[in-house]
Amino acid sequence: MKAIVSVLGKDRVGITAAVCTKLAENNINILDISQTIMDGNFSMVMIVDMDKATCSIKKMSGVLEDLGKEIGQIIRIQREDIFDAMHRI
Repeated sequence: MKAIVSVLGKDRVGITAAVCTKLAENNINILDISQTIMDGNFSMVMIVDMDKATCSIKKMSGVLEDLGKEIGQIIRIQREDIFDAMHRI
């Protein structure tokens, strides 16, 4: 199953490294990544593969939320099909 990870907040050193490390610790593969910094605000979107993950998407949601609190970011993960349905015009 694919999922979408979004990260938003003020830019600082180590955001990408922290998120990627947490995903790797849970055997989640990054398939695609896009990030930008606009006027000091950090934004990143990743498509990840959950097929070999060592935890459920629900558990990973809590893990990433906690990480976000630690590093001052808002981090969310959603199943790709739900993300697509929410953003369909």
